[in-house]
Amino acid sequence: MTLAKYIGDLLYRYECVIVPNFGGFVTNEISAKINSTTHTFYAPTKQLTFNAHLQSNDGLLVNYVASAKNISYANAAEFIENEVASWKASIKNETIELENIGCFHLNNEGKYIFEPSNSVNYLTSSFGLSSYVSPAVKREVYKENVRKLETIAPIIPSEENKRKAPAFLKYAATAAIVFALGSVGWNQYQNYQYNTLVAKAAIEQQKIEKKIQEATFVISNPLPAITLNVAKETFNYHIIAGAFREPENAEKKLQELVEKGYKAKILGVNKWNLTQVAYESFHSENDAINTLNAIHKTESKDAWLLVQEF
Repeated sequence: MTLAKYIGDLLYRYECVIVPNFGGFVTNEISAKINSTTHTFYAPTKQLTFNAHLQSNDGLLVNYVASAKNISYANAAEFIENEVASWKASIKNETIELENIGCFHLNNEGKYIFEPSNSVNYLTSSFGLSSYVSPAVKREVYKENVRKLETIAPIIPSEENKRKAPAFLKYAATAAIVFALGSVGWNQYQNYQYNTLVAKAAIEQQKIEKKIQEATFVISNPLPAITLNVAKETFNYHIIAGAFREPENAEKKLQELVEKGYKAKILGVNKWNLTQVAYESFHSENDAINTLNAIHKTESKDAWLLVQEF
């Protein structure tokens, strides 16, 4: 099995898979969507991206390869190192394709350009779901059809039907007219009473507002206005020293880093219930990368950079 297949297996279960000395593959969950032009429905999926700065070995890929191939950790690390060396040699002259992951090529500045593959959906909750096309719903305007029918064949009462109308209907119609006229007069009287009350209330409200306007306080020596411009810094670049199952071990690591002069802190518990401890946190990516390189040389090669998007 090639290294790309091992990476693909891990992408189903993890949001980030780091290939030592090459880069990290990061996934972001994308909700279901629809193309209104083609009427195509797409299931939820994982968007795959590549971060060339994530090169430190976090042990995830090496341990999985060692377990899958039933070899030692050292042999698994050597296997990955040889695969990466082959990728780097090939990418100098041509585009390389990693099965079910994507393609890589170099730009004019010598940086990796990654184009993800759309052949595999790494979101396990969408297993078995595929895109499909549904035709647009066509709604019939029944009201318009009825109007057309009435135009063609209008319904007109005949003289015979008029003669058959009972006499008591005429008296009922007369009574209805008298009642309607009485109701109109009563409604007009109620509207007059209501308008009178509204006018009185408006006059009282104007008197109150006039009194409030006359009661004005004047301050001879007002205080000068103070404008505060507070810039909020977001520290979303964290250099991770380790992730611990036991909180006590995380506290010990924190005290150890503080004693060495680092601005260490505990970032909290990740989704694998591991408590993450950071050497330091930065709001600048360049500062974080420079510090990470210095830690690799002087402190630990296992430190890696965590980027949190806000």
